[in-house]
Amino acid sequence: MPRENNSAEGANIMVKLDDLLHERRMTLTELAERVGLTLANLSILKTGKAKAIRFSTLEAICRELECQPGDLLRYENN
Repeated sequence: MPRENNSAEGANIMVKLDDLLHERRMTLTELAERVGLTLANLSILKTGKAKAIRFSTLEAICRELECQPGDLLRYENN
């Protein structure tokens, strides 16, 4: 089924990683070490430039930040 929205794919999904890190007083570098991802890959996710996220990555982030996927991701209907 074609998309009705002309925005870039995934553009309406907002990543709130920066907010969660700030709330937990954790750096992106510390999170990268804890979840076993590169700082560059987490930075892409944090800035909203990621096109996808693996469930295993989402699970690891949620585990370390003690949050739910809905705390990390938000859908905006513009």
